[in-house]
Amino acid sequence: MGDAAQDLDTKGGALDTAKDLFAGAAGGIAQVLIGQPFDIVKVRLQTSTAYSSALDAATSIYAKEGPLAFYKGTLTPLLGIGACVSIQFGAFGYARRYFETANGSKDLSYGQYYAAGAFAGVANSVISGPIEHVRIRLQAQPHGAGRLYSGPLDCVRQLSARGGGVLRGLYRGEAVTIYREAAAYGMWFLTFEYLMNADAARNRVRRADVPAYKVALYGGLAGEALWLASYPFDVVKSKMQTDSFGPDMKYKTMRDCFAQTWRAEGARGFWKGIGPTLLRAMPVSAGTFAVVEATMRAIS
Repeated sequence: MGDAAQDLDTKGGALDTAKDLFAGAAGGIAQVLIGQPFDIVKVRLQTSTAYSSALDAATSIYAKEGPLAFYKGTLTPLLGIGACVSIQFGAFGYARRYFETANGSKDLSYGQYYAAGAFAGVANSVISGPIEHVRIRLQAQPHGAGRLYSGPLDCVRQLSARGGGVLRGLYRGEAVTIYREAAAYGMWFLTFEYLMNADAARNRVRRADVPAYKVALYGGLAGEALWLASYPFDVVKSKMQTDSFGPDMKYKTMRDCFAQTWRAEGARGFWKGIGPTLLRAMPVSAGTFAVVEATMRAIS
């Protein structure tokens, strides 16, 4: 591995990685602006029994909290998800070039595409874990006078204090986040690369010549695959990251959360909120890949 990495560094890898990071940041901003309203509905369904359906949740949020409630907690992901998606594409690009070098410049196998995506997910989890924890706390808190946090920084401060430090408080649920990110982004990048490569081969064109509407379509389909591959982990993560601290803590560990969810709700408990999540995934992932691909073509 060391030889391949050394070879990679001598072949313009730093510039390519910088391009991946920049394009990923642009895609991340698009992802947040498109997906935030869907995301708050998903979190409410995962963590509350007050809603009978996604439509009921959306209607209730609009009626009780107003339209701006769908962008509650947006500042944190707008700053953070840009960084997260930047890391995803930067790490995936680095891993892809590593495999290409190890293969003697041959195309990656689809197992290697999955491994590169999983690597990107694990790298991303270092910042996605706390960013999503803060976002979920802000989305799930009561409205009006019952608010628990005045903003993202206050939420970070309280989570760190109540959890007994940054690692046990702010990073609560990090283990299941790592599992989720590896499974999710392994499948995300694998699906997108398979569809793009298959289209280019079928139509005998270069990848750069695949039209933008197809890039968006394949990106959307990759988003569906991402959530189908990782959704149970996401449910457990949301439960742990809306749980109390101290003696009122319901879930002691990731394994305990899985076990309690299974006993209380069965297999269906791990798929609550999957409908609006898949509905959200298509436009969000389509927009992300379309913006990233367009940015890469513009700067390359």
